[in-house]
Amino acid sequence: MSDEQSLDRQSLDKQSLREQIWRRIDADPAVRTAVPPRGRIPGFQGADAAAERLSELDEWRGARVLKLNPDTPQLPVRRRAIEQGKLLYMAVPKLASALPFVTLEQRSLSVSAELAASIEGSQRYGVPTRIEDLEAVDLIVCGTVAVNPSGVRIGKGAGYADLEFALLAELGLVTERTQIATTVHDVQVLEQPLPETAHDFRVDLIVTPTRVLRCARAPRPSGLFWEHLDAEKIAAIPALAARKRSHLRH
Repeated sequence: MSDEQSLDRQSLDKQSLREQIWRRIDADPAVRTAVPPRGRIPGFQGADAAAERLSELDEWRGARVLKLNPDTPQLPVRRRAIEQGKLLYMAVPKLASALPFVTLEQRSLSVSAELAASIEGSQRYGVPTRIEDLEAVDLIVCGTVAVNPSGVRIGKGAGYADLEFALLAELGLVTERTQIATTVHDVQVLEQPLPETAHDFRVDLIVTPTRVLRCARAPRPSGLFWEHLDAEKIAAIPALAARKRSHLRH
């Protein structure tokens, strides 16, 4: 099987698992929220409890610089980060800007942490920032559709979390000391092997409303896998296009 065929197979397997989780959440009134889960990093009842549990961990308390996803279930995490005076980075939608991140920090905000932490608020009140101007990241909190106790995660399929990780890793802003966590509902934790590719990263911590799972550290991608990116994707993301030009020069 060629590398391209293998990636296609992995993609099909991942989508099947996403559909399984989305159906499971949608069918359970004790888990689902008002927003349909399909096609998203799914919201879940207990997101606040998971965020609170995360905030009690040493990895959170020791982190000054965080990178978070913009999805709704991680809103309580983003709010806590701002309220506690941490430096928070969020990517702009689809990384489609030459300033692909926004910086959020309580001391420079004139609105509440709740508003600034929202998807719309972060883009309105955050400071647009070049990737080269970011500080080294202590803790990443990512959104997840499915995850297993080994830390293998499946996102919603767009691939932007992996690209953000790879771009930051190439610049030395994500290193071996950077911790990676996800907040999910217990029904999203699958006790089975999950498909993963070379460009996927694993999480170190899985935090649910009821428990914390610590995962054994696995090797991480050290940068971008250009062979996994087509020309259209590269052209649509200014930071990628710039790295590609630099890569070709060297």
